[in-house]
Amino acid sequence: MGHTTQDLLRLATAGSVDDGKSTLVGRLLYDTKSVLADTLDAVHRASVDKGLSTPDLSLLVDGLRSEREQGITIDVAYRYFATPKRSFVLADTPGHVQYTRNTVTGASTAQLAVLLVDARKGVLEQTRRHAAVLALLGVPRLVLAVNKVDLVDYDEATFEVIAKEFTDHAGALGYPIGSVLSIPVSALVGDNVVDRSAHTPWYTGPTLLEHLETVPVEPDPHDAPLRFPVQYVIRTNTAEHTDYRGYAGQVAAGTVRPGDEVVVLPSGLRTTVARVDTADGELAEAEAGRSVTLVLADNIDISRGDLIAAAAAAPVAVEEFEATLAWLSDKPLRAGARVLVKHGARTVQAIVGELNARFDEQKLTSVPDPESLALNEIGRVLVRTAEPLPVDDYAINRRTGAFLVIDAADGSTLAAGLVGAGLPALSGPGTPTTSGDLVSPGP
Repeated sequence: MGHTTQDLLRLATAGSVDDGKSTLVGRLLYDTKSVLADTLDAVHRASVDKGLSTPDLSLLVDGLRSEREQGITIDVAYRYFATPKRSFVLADTPGHVQYTRNTVTGASTAQLAVLLVDARKGVLEQTRRHAAVLALLGVPRLVLAVNKVDLVDYDEATFEVIAKEFTDHAGALGYPIGSVLSIPVSALVGDNVVDRSAHTPWYTGPTLLEHLETVPVEPDPHDAPLRFPVQYVIRTNTAEHTDYRGYAGQVAAGTVRPGDEVVVLPSGLRTTVARVDTADGELAEAEAGRSVTLVLADNIDISRGDLIAAAAAAPVAVEEFEATLAWLSDKPLRAGARVLVKHGARTVQAIVGELNARFDEQKLTSVPDPESLALNEIGRVLVRTAEPLPVDDYAINRRTGAFLVIDAADGSTLAAGLVGAGLPALSGPGTPTTSGDLVSPGP
């Protein structure tokens, strides 16, 4: 029997360089028998060539030889594996400080993140930075994998000190008690990854896989107001449908059914849904995450980048909003910068009008009115767009509350943006726009 969406967990990994993240992911794949035989044979051969007596499981993850020679993995790799209890989509992100952008990419849809630290080094600056990014992106649950516990002789006191420091830091970032779990592991030998370790009798919690299999999964926002960004406009003439006009995309939030009253933004035109089409026929309803084509009752002007939303709870299309940026460029951001903002399928010209605050993820404090935002820094800014955008607060809707900041000159990504405050320390006087300011109360 196949897995349903309720059996699927989307998770991301993050950690500093040499914390053993690739080995941990490889261990998960290896011990859950999620590796093809020929791949496993290649790993065994490569490990023997390196003079190793046991397979180097990091080779299951670091696929490109040039990347392994550099000692860093430079992209986000998605791994798929399953157990009898649950299916998993794992976004494996690099640990090098230059690639915080990849942590943002991998964690943007994650329901849980596994953050690694080396038991010999403890919580590092990069650990705190990753935790701040994960909190900013609204990842609801964290696992701290205290790796290489075998190299500290499975010392309980060492583990407890690291776990407390991280739990306190996560709590200050807004994570409630119960949403953060610390596990002592050794990815190299397999302690507490899939199988329980006899070397840590003092640890009574679940193994990593046990936790991943049983942690509650936050469902997609099916009950939220409908949000449907239009990706393509489909016009055809067939024997079945004369002058067919449909609007293709993925339901970002909520559920859509024939007969629903909707509003098209930014035009504000209202109509109803006539049909919900797929390649396999019509649907009675489509929930968040489903790719469909909507046919509307009225022939109105709709383009790629428009948003079809629930008429009773539509976002207000605004030309100015406060947002939180995770700056991902070597070129610092300064007030007055002219950029492009990509929200859903729409890209518009914009100006970053003000830099209101910079978040210090090490001290968990807010620095008001910074002169600039540098690489990997997080800040609260005011964005003014040349055209109105129908945005939601990110805390209410992760998909329609997120946007990208793009360099108009070369098309490179400058920042990941979230509408609203994002982190407790970024709130305060002049608090960022909230969902109450952005969501229309309806007719």
